[in-house]
Amino acid sequence: MPIKDQIKNYAKKLVEDRPDRGSLETLVRPRKPMALRFADDGIVPNNPRFPLLIYRGAISARSRTFAMATVIDTVFEANGWGRSWRDSVYDFVHYHSQIHEVMGVARGDAKVECGGVKGRIVSLKAGDVVVLPAGTGHRLIEASRNFLVVGAYPKSGTYDECTDSRDRPAAIKRIAKVGPPGTDPVYGKNGPLTELWRGRGKRG
Repeated sequence: MPIKDQIKNYAKKLVEDRPDRGSLETLVRPRKPMALRFADDGIVPNNPRFPLLIYRGAISARSRTFAMATVIDTVFEANGWGRSWRDSVYDFVHYHSQIHEVMGVARGDAKVECGGVKGRIVSLKAGDVVVLPAGTGHRLIEASRNFLVVGAYPKSGTYDECTDSRDRPAAIKRIAKVGPPGTDPVYGKNGPLTELWRGRGKRG
């Protein structure tokens, strides 16, 4: 999301009650991710090294003290994924060529196309978390009226938004330079992401 959305979310975080690490531990559920790989479809490069990861029901909605969006935001931040935003997902195909992205569903449900038009439509609901490696196309297909996502990014990398196929050759080179993050956005240094993406670092 653009910097203005991140600033708007930062303002929210200044005034809301946020769970401490002890509370977070009771709200994060151990989950094995579903790993999906997408080939370059000629329009969207996707990522040749890192699979997209889906953690089903990773964040519990049972807290009566903290809003779900606040819990997800805090989980990501505690694991080194920041620059967060809260909104829906764009309804046009786009990808980020210089950074990975994580999205956690705070409210509602939706169908999101991942991997470009030749990819896969994934059904998501509150508590699900999706990690999109750099280059992975995504767009919203349909959603409930109350659908809300919390997004965030690892410490390294620069936010960009690619939608024009004319930029593809340069984007492919940028994607190749984006290495694995140091932590899993949900489970930290020892999370499944660090294992699944290990040994698949920077190239180019």
